[in-house]
Amino acid sequence: MNMEVRDDVIWFKHLREHQAILAAVQGLAEGQAIMLKVDGVVGKWVRMRSGKDGRPTFGIKPEGAMAKTWAGMQKRRGQFVNIELDGRQADPFLVMADKTFVEWYSAEDEEAYRDLQPL
Repeated sequence: MNMEVRDDVIWFKHLREHQAILAAVQGLAEGQAIMLKVDGVVGKWVRMRSGKDGRPTFGIKPEGAMAKTWAGMQKRRGQFVNIELDGRQADPFLVMADKTFVEWYSAEDEEAYRDLQPL
């Protein structure tokens, strides 16, 4: 499905024609991530946090390497790119375990595994 490149983030209103993607991102909690394939590039997108006044922000922003990719796509504002859900979503159990087992995060592990990229 195609979506117009319009902003630094993707607002929910820009996904109205993409019901499956819209439902998936609307179901995210603040700060929760989803993997999307945009113009052939799979990357991490995060549900934006509520504003200082407490009102929810209805959008997702790119994170990590996808932020650089999306920034490069800003030169193409007004053009359309293909967007789809990436089938390699994280298993909910692993997401929970990742937050629970903080001992997994050490300087040694970071050094040993820093070049590995998430799905």
